[in-house]
Amino acid sequence: MSNIAADTAHRPVRHRGVAFWWSVLVGTLLIILGLLIGGGGAWLIALGGSWYYFPTGIALLVAGILMLAGNLAGAWLYLLTWLATIAWAYWEVGFDGWALLPRVLAPTIILIFVLLAIPAFRGVTGRGSRNAAYATGLLLPVIAAAAFSLFHINALAQSQPAQPPATSTPPASVGAPASQGTAIHQAGNNWPVYGGSELGTRYSPLNQITTANVSKLTRAWSFHTGDMPNEATKDLYSPENTPLEIGGHVYACSAKDIVISADARNGTQEWRYDPKVPDNAIPYGASCRGVAYFSVPGAKADQACATRIIFGTLDARLIAIDAKTGKPCSDFGQQGSVDLNQGIGETVPGWYSVTAPPTIVRGIAVVGAQVKDGQAEDAPSGVVRGYDATTGKLAWAWDMGHPDRSGAPPQGDTYTRGTPNMWTVAAADPQLGYVYLPLGNAAVDYYGVDRKDFENQFNSSIVAIDVTTGKPVWHFQTVHHDLWDYDLGSQPALVDFPTATGKIAAIIVPSKQGQIYVLDRKTGKPLFPVEERKVPSGGVEPDKLSKTQPYSGYAHLDQPALTEKDMWGMSPLDQLYCRIQFHRAFYQGEYTPPTVDRPFIEYPGYNGGSDWGSVAVDTDSGVLIANYNDMPNYDQLIPRKKADEMGFRPIDKGGSPKKVKDIGDPQAGSPYAIAVNAGWRLSTGLLCSKPPYGHIRAIDLKTGRTLWDEPLGSANNNGPFGIPSMLPLTIGTPNNGGPLVTAGGLIFIAASTDNKLRAIDVKTGKTVWQADLPAGGQTTPMTYEVDGRQYIVIAPGGHHFMETKVGDEVIAYALPSG
Repeated sequence: MSNIAADTAHRPVRHRGVAFWWSVLVGTLLIILGLLIGGGGAWLIALGGSWYYFPTGIALLVAGILMLAGNLAGAWLYLLTWLATIAWAYWEVGFDGWALLPRVLAPTIILIFVLLAIPAFRGVTGRGSRNAAYATGLLLPVIAAAAFSLFHINALAQSQPAQPPATSTPPASVGAPASQGTAIHQAGNNWPVYGGSELGTRYSPLNQITTANVSKLTRAWSFHTGDMPNEATKDLYSPENTPLEIGGHVYACSAKDIVISADARNGTQEWRYDPKVPDNAIPYGASCRGVAYFSVPGAKADQACATRIIFGTLDARLIAIDAKTGKPCSDFGQQGSVDLNQGIGETVPGWYSVTAPPTIVRGIAVVGAQVKDGQAEDAPSGVVRGYDATTGKLAWAWDMGHPDRSGAPPQGDTYTRGTPNMWTVAAADPQLGYVYLPLGNAAVDYYGVDRKDFENQFNSSIVAIDVTTGKPVWHFQTVHHDLWDYDLGSQPALVDFPTATGKIAAIIVPSKQGQIYVLDRKTGKPLFPVEERKVPSGGVEPDKLSKTQPYSGYAHLDQPALTEKDMWGMSPLDQLYCRIQFHRAFYQGEYTPPTVDRPFIEYPGYNGGSDWGSVAVDTDSGVLIANYNDMPNYDQLIPRKKADEMGFRPIDKGGSPKKVKDIGDPQAGSPYAIAVNAGWRLSTGLLCSKPPYGHIRAIDLKTGRTLWDEPLGSANNNGPFGIPSMLPLTIGTPNNGGPLVTAGGLIFIAASTDNKLRAIDVKTGKTVWQADLPAGGQTTPMTYEVDGRQYIVIAPGGHHFMETKVGDEVIAYALPSG
């Protein structure tokens, strides 16, 4: 008995104070984490994944048990586990700060918790306690310094300001739009066409604002459109508008197609036209990317509608209004409007909509439409039509299912249903008389067995149309038998391409899969080799899959194939979950075919690569600017019976409930619905793949060589569960919208989810100025000059899909006057 008493007297005594209860809390936490990580780690090993998590879980479990038993060895075991984790993390990803984050941040925080619990294991006056306290006090600052170094190593590289070059020479004056016919309406003092000109280069020769003085840029004026969502439409607004400026007047359109003219000097509203678009006409999103300006040949200056604004609406009307007064042009269609639903056949509001400006070339307004994705095989037609910009009369219709026709279908017939459509913006060469159509996919994106031969011929293609006849001249397909929603969302860019034998009239075609193709725009022949590379097989339609896909020999934005090491999250638990999901999915690299028995990974996802923001080309300096996304989708086909039970219904049958819409699309008429996790997001809102998710790149125009590539967007507004982190660190966020490049050596771009407009040095890729926007900048800025002052204009309207704040302001920036 005396021996037992003596032994008891020498055991460490834990006093039941704060330190005791803290140690119990930490020990319990370690046991819970050990069970979760150990169990998940065993599953991961069974799937063929990393062996790190299982032994780590066992170590955490044992450390927690020891700590609850009052044994200091539990703390030291956790310290050894932490050191092993640091070594493993470095072995996997080196000093990549964002990749290290989920691997070491949470374990480091827990280490601090463990060290703070050490005093509970000794008497407060004992030597052991003093040693433990000394060790804790020594280790905490070391850990903090290590964490700071690891997590900020990338941010430090972003913090060095670029040195501005010398000021450029003043630009040549560029007047109002030239006469109709073969003239190209170039950007200069005006911004007369959506992409700067019909060529779609988004380049301006203005250079009053340069890298040397852009730091002085300040807000000059702003106005509000007044078009804000109501309760029913709050999750549907995505205006995406880029205004025009012609002759001292700015022309902008709002999410629901309200057109406003404002004084380009001060933003004062001159007139406003509201087409009264109903809420139920909103398709995927309420968008009006822009309007078109047209000057009627031979019209007198004081004649009504001598100059006019022509635009499409969400409820499928083509409208012409007087550029001076905003009043409808009575000589256009039926009192200023053409019904684009004519010849389409069965449709309902929100299924067939116009979200992009028409492209006007040789007096013909060329217009396509957005057919809401994934609803049904029997969807409205993807017909592209040309209308006389003066009278509104149909000049031609290109219906790929009826190549023999050039006009409207016969009475009682319709344009071919379900064909690939052009929802984005075309480019044009007025001198050649060609308009270049970036086409989408057939009506059902992820199943192609039922597609017709002409759909397979033209889907995801760039098609050159002779605007005088409406007939195709050539086409180039960027994806064969597209099952990934890799439609061409980007407006192509037309340039005089430099070669060893002189300049060639070329077309640059960006794509969602990241390939950038350069073609002779007269013939469609590639100017750089296009390799038909073997791609994965399998899925639900192996006999229909293309065995190869076209890879560009010029430039590409796609990244290497994903591996388990690329998985991310907020913590080791998130990352472990993503690793398990990675191994559960079917993934064989790019063009992994859709599957029904398990999920499949689509990488890049359908947001690109390049999307509707397209690219900009500094044709004077020979530099191409491309912002792009780098995120996978996590998808799975759903058998029809199960899809029906879940409540999937196409739009013409009442549509799916919201919770089902959030899962995916019905694809009615095919054997499968589709579940799409765009960006492969976790329940926390964070992504399963590591950042950066958005980049901007400068490419040498002549060779396709990368000059620089930088992450685009900071972590300020990003965080778990939608809570902004407020971290001013460059992470590279998802982005939507495009770049503007100027002769001042600057790129102006918003697009990212941090609600900022940036000016970037073309030569270095470094941000030299930025401004906070009142809403999401998912649009493309433009520039013009009036009264000798250059303005940068942006309409930050926000975006429902990008989860940025919605707004209705149009803002101009300029250097201080005087």
